[in-house]
Amino acid sequence: MDGRGDSETPDFGDPALDARRARWTAALTGAVLALAGVAAAVLRASGSGPVLVPAAYAVGAVVCALASVLGSRGRTRRALWLLVVGAMVMALGDQFD
Repeated sequence: MDGRGDSETPDFGDPALDARRARWTAALTGAVLALAGVAAAVLRASGSGPVLVPAAYAVGAVVCALASVLGSRGRTRRALWLLVVGAMVMALGDQFD
C-alpha cells in the first residue's frame, strides 16, 4: 500500500460515455452482420440450392440493418435483440443449405 486511498476504488465510467459506446457497438455490429448477410445471399443465389437459403440470408441482413439503424439512434436494447434474431434467421438459412 502506498498510502493513497483512491487507488483501490473501482473506476466507474461516465454513463454518457457508456451509452455512446453501446450505441456505436450496436450500430457497427449491425452493419457488419448486414453486409455479411448480403454477401452470403448473393453467393447462395448464384448456386443451384433452394430459394429459401438466399432468402433467409437476405431477411437476416435486413433485420440486422434495421438493428444497426436502431442502435445508431440509441435504442440499443432493441437493436441487440434484433441482432440476435437476424443472426438466428441467417443461421436457419445455413441449416437449409
